[in-house]
Amino acid sequence: MKVHLTSLGCARNQIDSEVMLGRLKLAGAVITDDPAEAEVIIVNTCSFIQSAADESIDTILELAKYKVDGNCRRLAVTGCLPERYRDDIVRAIPEVDVFLGTGAFDKIVEVVDGYPDISGCILPDPDSLDPSSAGGSRVRRLSHMAYLKIAEGCSKHCTYCIIPKLRGKQKSRPVEDIVAEARQLIQSGVRELVLVSQDTTAYGRDLSGNAGLAHLLQQLAEIPPARKLLDSSVSETETFWIRFLYGHPESIDDAVIKTVAEYENICSYFDIPIQHGSNPILKKMGRGYSRGDIHRLVDRIRATLPGAAIRTTVIVGFPGETDAAFADLMDLVEGIRFNHLGAFIYSDAEDLPSHNLSDHVPESVAKDRFESLMARQAEISLEHNRKYIGKTMRVLIEERQEDNLFTGRTALQAPEVDGVTYIQASRLQAGCMTDVKFTDAFEYDLVGEPA
Repeated sequence: MKVHLTSLGCARNQIDSEVMLGRLKLAGAVITDDPAEAEVIIVNTCSFIQSAADESIDTILELAKYKVDGNCRRLAVTGCLPERYRDDIVRAIPEVDVFLGTGAFDKIVEVVDGYPDISGCILPDPDSLDPSSAGGSRVRRLSHMAYLKIAEGCSKHCTYCIIPKLRGKQKSRPVEDIVAEARQLIQSGVRELVLVSQDTTAYGRDLSGNAGLAHLLQQLAEIPPARKLLDSSVSETETFWIRFLYGHPESIDDAVIKTVAEYENICSYFDIPIQHGSNPILKKMGRGYSRGDIHRLVDRIRATLPGAAIRTTVIVGFPGETDAAFADLMDLVEGIRFNHLGAFIYSDAEDLPSHNLSDHVPESVAKDRFESLMARQAEISLEHNRKYIGKTMRVLIEERQEDNLFTGRTALQAPEVDGVTYIQASRLQAGCMTDVKFTDAFEYDLVGEPA
């Protein structure tokens, strides 16, 4: 059976897609990148915000054409879209043969095999899914970098977020389970492990014993590099990187900061979505910290790791965001000067608690604020990048763009969400690390040459 899978949404979704493909491959399926030749097409969807749901629906309808013009005999939709809209989505898209919610990924082999009792919308409780199922055999897109899911779900209750409803409460994987998967990935040649979950810095708080992110990072950092397993003379520069994404200001503690400082192969990179800089808005969002807490957290990180990169994400146009509240956000961004910042315009929906808040912000106002914020952040990012001109840093080479031009990333650039480093060189190998001296800088990207 030839199977095609299109994966939408975040890195966590990408892992789910890779695990499903791994199970299908073990079951004998042939994985194809061409939906026209696939007998079964799977769309792993996102519905975190309205634009993501719209993209999911458009993609489903586009791929449904292969049931008429191609070889497709069964179209399956998995993930957050059916979990959020349930029976409504079944009625809205009759082209789909089966929907699997976020707790039903283990049914994917039965779906492809065409079991007659697997149809309609399968929606088991997301909390019934064993978090260990995030590991196992995976069909990965890249050989040199891998996302590693360390927990599923979220136990916080931010008023703008649907994730706890879609994914259930936080369910951390056991440390030994994560370390075992990490060893397999490293031995296969992975040079960067990116730890992800919904609230990564809260890892282990639902487990007993000494399980926390700091302990997990330590265990991972001490795994021998693949080459060292074969040759003890390989230098430390041939090791692998570890980074974590999707932290939370409430759950990142000093132990994590200290652990990052202690290990050279843990990237000095902190992804901490703050969501806003106004205390009244933070309270309406259900975030249990203040702008002062944000400043103090960043100060502690920079005091321990002066060269660390700090990334954040914010929402503009949240209900009740006045001009003064937005000014507070701009003031915080100006004061902290994040290395990287991403922003979203608030996406409203009737199933969100924030929908019932008063004083919704007009879309035109929210767009103006978004553009103003991102224009200022572009200037700040450029100022940060210019500081690296003339300096040398280790870069993970990712791909060849054209003759004498490659792209890669430093430890201060996360995959897919940050800028890249362009390396002017005649020959480099993807998946290897090399020292690069920076010669130029742009708003989000760096330029250099082998040192």
